[in-house]
Amino acid sequence: MRPRFPAPLRPGAVVGVTSPSAGVPAELRARLDVAVESVRSRGYDVVVGQCMDGARHVSAPAADRAAELQRMLLDPGIAAVVPPWGGETAIDLLPLLDWGALTAAEPTWMVGFSDIATLITPLTLRAGWATIHGQNLMDTPYAVPDGLVSWLDLVALPRGATVRQTSPGRYREDFVDWAEHPEDDTYVLDHAGGWTRLDGGGDVDVTGRLVGGCVETLASLAGTAYLDTGAWRTSETGWSSTWRRRSTTPSRSAATCTVCAWPVSSMAPQRCWWAGRRHRTVPP
Repeated sequence: MRPRFPAPLRPGAVVGVTSPSAGVPAELRARLDVAVESVRSRGYDVVVGQCMDGARHVSAPAADRAAELQRMLLDPGIAAVVPPWGGETAIDLLPLLDWGALTAAEPTWMVGFSDIATLITPLTLRAGWATIHGQNLMDTPYAVPDGLVSWLDLVALPRGATVRQTSPGRYREDFVDWAEHPEDDTYVLDHAGGWTRLDGGGDVDVTGRLVGGCVETLASLAGTAYLDTGAWRTSETGWSSTWRRRSTTPSRSAATCTVCAWPVSSMAPQRCWWAGRRHRTVPP
């Protein structure tokens, strides 16, 4: 199977924003506004959907989230769909989407990481759409580190263009509280790190199709039609995979963050992966 690339975005193109998983709480709406403006500053129009509520761990009932996502993906007037961030329950949408309609339609760019991999990876493997495992909307205002490419640049490239990315050689450990600093646009990469080969080999240098995502979310799709990589194993083109995991796995007996739905314990990071601030917890 060859991936079908969506049309490149041009000034005036419309970007849709919806939350297939977690929504945006009231105290982080200012950050959402900053993120939307960062997209508009590139010359694109932005349409924000109805499934954005951040009061609970999901933005809306599954049927509503699926309907809004599918409407945006199939709307020829929307060129890209970018969720604010991930969450935990995008998997609820998979049996509710019309995969026949998605496979038959002209592809639309869909961008995101973490729980959004639950959607973009099946869009690639099952519907044949090229997708972008990259920044979510709330991270878009950040200047991209050297060696990496912003999704805003990727969606404007010609169909099938070759992109080369290299490790910045550093990573960040601390997060800025977006409730206090919604305008933050600079990554502070204060720890040395890089991409390594698990087999103990030398430098990582891979060319080809790239399929992968967040291990914790995609593990639940193993053995299903949504994660069937068989069609990609071709001698003609070859393919590679990349898998991301969270750096800490706290105990399931911990309290639960009401933003990202992740268990929080004394061993867990004190910053919420999606909210960009301290976890908000309720008793386990």
